[in-house]
Amino acid sequence: MGKARDRTEDFKDTVRRTAHSLGYDEAKVASIMASFIIHKPPQRSPFSKAALKTLESIGELDQFLLKHRKDYTDLHRTTEKERDSIEHEVSTFIKTCQEQIDILKNSINQEEETSKGWLGIATTKSNADVIAHKHGVVLILSERLHTVTAQFDQLRAVRFQDAINKAIPRRKLNRVTRKDSAETSKPDGMELREPEELRAEPLRVQQQLLDDETRALQVELTNLLDTVQETETKMVEMSALNHLMSTHVLQQAQQIEHLYEQAIEATKNVELGNKELSQAIQRNSSSRTFLLLFLFVLTFSILFLDWYS
Repeated sequence: MGKARDRTEDFKDTVRRTAHSLGYDEAKVASIMASFIIHKPPQRSPFSKAALKTLESIGELDQFLLKHRKDYTDLHRTTEKERDSIEHEVSTFIKTCQEQIDILKNSINQEEETSKGWLGIATTKSNADVIAHKHGVVLILSERLHTVTAQFDQLRAVRFQDAINKAIPRRKLNRVTRKDSAETSKPDGMELREPEELRAEPLRVQQQLLDDETRALQVELTNLLDTVQETETKMVEMSALNHLMSTHVLQQAQQIEHLYEQAIEATKNVELGNKELSQAIQRNSSSRTFLLLFLFVLTFSILFLDWYS
């Protein structure tokens, strides 16, 4: 067997001669020859552009969390207002990314509806493969967004836990102070029982009113602190529930992907069944034609034998 020879240069010479024969100038010929070496990048579809944009947004969100992680969790670096601003920006980021993913899902559903032919069966196998690929892209984006959201939920839980730990000692200190003041007020009242008799009645009434207002203010502040602590505890529980819900949403997305794969497999099986039915119909018609031909030949043979005898 002879050795294969490289005919690339011959092909280029043929292309160059053909271009000159068609009247192309040197710039056009050079552009054609350069196209054999430098290939133009393929044009991305609108879905690919939107998916890449969503992936970039999720990456920016991840970088933002890495940049402001210490500022959000350390109570001595930033104020509550600054931490609330960081939380608001992260929530806006997550909402924007989720909206972009929802847009991609809707475009896939529309394409899937338009690609279905008669009886809801996909017209071409390549189109079904493209739709399955797009579903995989959306699933990957959802998993990336879920990972970043889980990181932010952990940071938010740390912040609320620090706030609760900071509020509990303050509450205990207020209770101890109130108890000590109540205990010291009793012996003072007993010792100063005789000087109080010498004081004026209006001063005693005013002092009593001030004491009552002070006790009422302490009770109100204690109730307010209890309410704040209960609210912070509920916020931590809501954050945990949000993380749990996002985990279940991701599991549902995986189950939906599994169901979609099973639906594609079932569609392929239906297509194979239709092909088998078509082949069976063709075989039935061909066998019927052969039987008629056989009967016709047999009848003609009997008539010929009868005439010949």
